[in-house]
Amino acid sequence: MDVLERRISSCYAKPPWIFKGSALYQIHLVKAATARAFIPKELRLVEAFGYTLGGFFLASYDDSPAGVFDELVVIAGTVWNPPTSCAWAARVLVNSDEACHHGRKEVGLPSQVARFSKKITAVPKGKRERTFGFLDTFRLGTSLSHPEDMVEVKVSEVDSAASADICSIKFRSDEMEKKLGNWMGPAIKMSLPSFSGNTKYFPNLLKYSCHLQCRVRPVRPAVVSHPLDNETDSEENHTSQELHENERRLSVAVMLSKPIIALEFKDLTMQVEAPVVV
Repeated sequence: MDVLERRISSCYAKPPWIFKGSALYQIHLVKAATARAFIPKELRLVEAFGYTLGGFFLASYDDSPAGVFDELVVIAGTVWNPPTSCAWAARVLVNSDEACHHGRKEVGLPSQVARFSKKITAVPKGKRERTFGFLDTFRLGTSLSHPEDMVEVKVSEVDSAASADICSIKFRSDEMEKKLGNWMGPAIKMSLPSFSGNTKYFPNLLKYSCHLQCRVRPVRPAVVSHPLDNETDSEENHTSQELHENERRLSVAVMLSKPIIALEFKDLTMQVEAPVVV
């Protein structure tokens, strides 16, 4: 281990590791064929009618072993882990070298360093929008009667001196506060078991748990977009760089899949246990 790795590793104490902040957890219907590109063949995908449950976890931590940083976890799908199931991360993007190194070397995650940029713009008063799903049942998806802030988070993966745009995530920052007053949602505790590993940094298959305490409430799903590019080559290729690019494109496909529910986590405390080899 070189000097840089020793310095980075020293940021994290022994497990469990505690992260505090807020997050948006959005569940999507992901094509099973897309999810299988990431998931080891020995794991059975939870699917129905050609789809599985994936999505993303967009978090902003103000207290963690690596300090303040942002994270985007792209969830490829759900796999069986009798008697329950586990999530499988297709890509983990963080704007922290320490968090990236720890994810790769200690947790077996497909972590990459990324750049997060945030822009907030006001939405004109009276602008109308299509209602969305069950939110309209509780009259949370009606037309807007107050000016609101639209938050746009752009995520770009950084690779040496180059960078690649992954996606843009847009959501309203205070929509629910205006409709629900100061209601922050119920305080809950839950555990999110996950598989990891099967990477060049950690080839073994691992399993770990995230224990969450937070206040949770439903919100309007974020709108995810990806900048158009000129890639038209559909030929299958197998070099390391080409495989990396293909994984990146498939991760974007997961982000662009159909959302079915979005949950906002406030006052989040997440405890991550040490992974174990399966």
